[in-house]
Amino acid sequence: MTDRGPEPIDSLTSDDAEASDDSALYVFAVCRSPATEVLTGLPGVAGGGPLRHMPFGELTAVVQTVRAADFTDEVWQARMSDRAELEAYARAHHQVVSAAADSCPTVPLPLATLYHNEERARHALVAETPRFRAALERTAGRSEWGVKVYAAGLPAAAGNAAPRSAAVSGGLINRPAPGAGLAYLERKRSVQAQREQRHEESLRLADSVDSAFHGVAAAGRRLRPHGPGLGEDGGVQVLNATYLVDGHRATEVDQLARALRRATGARIEISGPWVPYSFVGEV
Repeated sequence: MTDRGPEPIDSLTSDDAEASDDSALYVFAVCRSPATEVLTGLPGVAGGGPLRHMPFGELTAVVQTVRAADFTDEVWQARMSDRAELEAYARAHHQVVSAAADSCPTVPLPLATLYHNEERARHALVAETPRFRAALERTAGRSEWGVKVYAAGLPAAAGNAAPRSAAVSGGLINRPAPGAGLAYLERKRSVQAQREQRHEESLRLADSVDSAFHGVAAAGRRLRPHGPGLGEDGGVQVLNATYLVDGHRATEVDQLARALRRATGARIEISGPWVPYSFVGEV
């Protein structure tokens, strides 16, 4: 899934909720010719009415009527602080988007995209039609794949202890052995050189893997790597990327990952196929 947070187009206040007869329109996605049956049995978000299609111009939105009071700014801000509830909404949103994407090219909209009513939703979506059309053309027949690469951890700071300073013991002054200071500096330089070498190797590894996946992808995006210590074996994540891949080339993603693991020895994790959340906001 996408890292984009709640992004209501029409912000609702408590006063709005009362003035809008307690209803609002939640828009999950915009599609081209969706199949009617794909929404059958899906609950949508909690407390909402039946999922349905809302045609606008040449395209169709997947929508659900919800209680406006459940999506005011105040309520939504409180919901964001409840991880379990927020995850439940995110899963419900993703379930609907995925079902629509299984049947036709689909542009997912951000979580909690709301309009006061159908008229305002239709007006806003029609105005965005050129962007939706471009996104649909870009992602049609393609899926998103995630790739994470972990390199072995950086060298530990073993032998990095500074030489002890002169100390008094039993009335005698214990001084460092001759040359201890020089040896300490050499160890420091050695550790620093290993760190720089490993850093350069990690950059080359990330670039080579990214270049290889671009060879099978229509587009790619490099994201900010996660911090150290998140890998299962303590490895450092050196590449966190996502790629837009044609459906008929999906098997090449797994084959390429296995070949790169053998060639580099690095831990390479892939995930997907996903609805191309990361590639619909760039058009």
